[in-house]
Amino acid sequence: MVKQESTSVRLMHYDPRWRQEYKQTCSGLLHACEGWLCSVEHIGSTAIPGMIAQPTIDVLAGVKHEHELSEAAIRIEGLNFVATSEASDSLKQVTLQKPRRLVSGQNEPTHRVFLMLEGSDAWLRALLLRDYLASQPEVALQYEEVKMLHWKECQGDRAAYELAKAIYLTHLVDQIEAAKDNC
Repeated sequence: MVKQESTSVRLMHYDPRWRQEYKQTCSGLLHACEGWLCSVEHIGSTAIPGMIAQPTIDVLAGVKHEHELSEAAIRIEGLNFVATSEASDSLKQVTLQKPRRLVSGQNEPTHRVFLMLEGSDAWLRALLLRDYLASQPEVALQYEEVKMLHWKECQGDRAAYELAKAIYLTHLVDQIEAAKDNC
């Protein structure tokens, strides 16, 4: 397992090539995993047309059973991905990323795969968030503004930016779920 270096956060305007990049990644994952994966989904800001995002393709990859996580992770590593976290009893998820070396010498992932049980709470929250932002342009715009504000406040520091963004997204998911429960 490789520990991710702290780098500066880069944000870019939406690039329509991200959708094609996801499709190629999906195809590669399904082919390499030879049936170990039951579902692959594009998530994160690169999955929302028009949204400013870090230039990293985030992918959910789902397995049906917990014992399949290790085998699928090994196969994904064969596609030049590096595990940055491992499954544990409390966290049934493996995170893998494909690093990109920048001119500055820092690493930044080009792709990130969140390998987990399909239908788990984390899986459902990621899809809920993606689908909500894609269907609610005004909320997506507000989220984009919040990301830019956090980016400026954190002066691009990755750890601080990711923490601020995670707090915002947790509150947003809570609001979405509460609104859903009230329907």
